[in-house]
Amino acid sequence: MVKPAGFLPIFALSLSIVTLRTIMNHPLISKQPIVLLIAAFLLFVACNSGNTGNELLPADIVKNPNTASGKQDAGDMPVLEFESDFHDFGRVIQGEKVSFAFKFTNTGKSDLIITGVSSSCGCTVPEFPKAPIKPGESGKIDVKFDSEGRRGYQNKTVTISSNAQPANQLLRIKAEVTLPEEIR
Repeated sequence: MVKPAGFLPIFALSLSIVTLRTIMNHPLISKQPIVLLIAAFLLFVACNSGNTGNELLPADIVKNPNTASGKQDAGDMPVLEFESDFHDFGRVIQGEKVSFAFKFTNTGKSDLIITGVSSSCGCTVPEFPKAPIKPGESGKIDVKFDSEGRRGYQNKTVTISSNAQPANQLLRIKAEVTLPEEIR
């Protein structure tokens, strides 16, 4: 739950603005130390108000099976298992948009939460499920490749970040982009 901003930060900001205008218009007062004092006060008020971070995610979903001894204890961790982590689109005509759905299953013992998916290039756009994936359930990550402005062999990666172990996994796509007149 996000808490609304309190009265004190708003009051302090408006008071500081009025005070600053008064000081800046007074010819006998040195402005630099007072401006620094007001800036420090605003920084203090801003840093002590607002979000405490308690409303983000419960701590029980964050599990780390790595130990100092080097042994891994996956225990009740989610496991992100893909049917395939590579797809070759083959020959693609420049300007063509192609897509592929990477299918996966949570083979672990707790909910899988995909926290983010990023690609190595702006021409590759991934879409992923935002809701937790229960143990035994499946899902897909759609990867769309836009060949506009590309030519030749293209190898792109998509990085999946999740609460599984390992926390980051890679998907790869490949395509050979050709000009329309090159295909005969």
